[in-house]
Amino acid sequence: MLIRRPPDIRPSDITSEENYLNRRDFIRAGAVVGGSILAPSAMAAIVPEAHGAKLGDVARSKYSTDEAPNSFEDISTYNNYYEFGTGKADPYKNAQDFEPRPWTLTVEGHAEKTGTFDFDDFVKPFDLEERIYRMRCVEAWSMVIPWVGISLAEVVKYLRPTSKAKFVAFETLNDPSRMPGQRRRSLDWPYREGLTIAEATNPLSILAVGLYGQVLPNQNGAPIRLVVPWKYGFKGIKGIVRMRFTEKQPKTSWNMAQAREYGFYANVNPRVDHPRWSQARERRIGSGLFASKQPTLMFNGYGEEVAHLYKGLDLRRNF
Repeated sequence: MLIRRPPDIRPSDITSEENYLNRRDFIRAGAVVGGSILAPSAMAAIVPEAHGAKLGDVARSKYSTDEAPNSFEDISTYNNYYEFGTGKADPYKNAQDFEPRPWTLTVEGHAEKTGTFDFDDFVKPFDLEERIYRMRCVEAWSMVIPWVGISLAEVVKYLRPTSKAKFVAFETLNDPSRMPGQRRRSLDWPYREGLTIAEATNPLSILAVGLYGQVLPNQNGAPIRLVVPWKYGFKGIKGIVRMRFTEKQPKTSWNMAQAREYGFYANVNPRVDHPRWSQARERRIGSGLFASKQPTLMFNGYGEEVAHLYKGLDLRRNF
């Protein structure tokens, strides 16, 4: 999730994060019933029925945080998805007519089970789980999001990677006719991301197909996206059409665009600042006009589950 202003966008075209949030918070300041203060049992009250089809047979996950989630409005109208524009509201505005079906996923590389799969066939073997995860953007804002997804570890196991597979690479759809943001030079399309096999098979990693118990909205990455909650949000590639098991570390989009600012690992680390801002604190979206920033936790608070993945690795050099 980023980040650096593309060269073909005028400064006047961009509303700063601070002004955008202040305007939203001013409108909402008189009401303290936003999703960010509601208990999980009250989720249904803030998800209008018209948003999307309900997902059935969704199990609650033991990996969920007990923090109150952001409202559906927060999550679906304020996010980064450069394929639909660089502004925080652009994905919501520009993805409404996007058709995420039919959809296929191609699996390539060092795995026994490769080929092109229809989306429904790809997802069908796996159980749906609700995972309420913290999400920390590299831009120093955060949310709590109730995803519905399938275990990436189970997907990897099902695809049976060979001993040569050290990484999993992902690519998004590359179709400027359907994704207007790809008509601009903000990134080298298609969007690319990757994980080590150990990261991909960690129990926290999921492929999300829903939000708030409903089918994933277009603007949040429909029909399928990656969620790795201990990493900065730009690792969560959306609209995935390709997975490739590789022996070498894959190239990733923001690292290719600006390697000094965006590393391959992108682990949330409050002790390693972005070159242009501190990562020690974060603003929780929806927290209100007068709320102060909160401390950022190492690995976004998921250190108990993931710190062992980086034992002996210099996390300042491998940021």
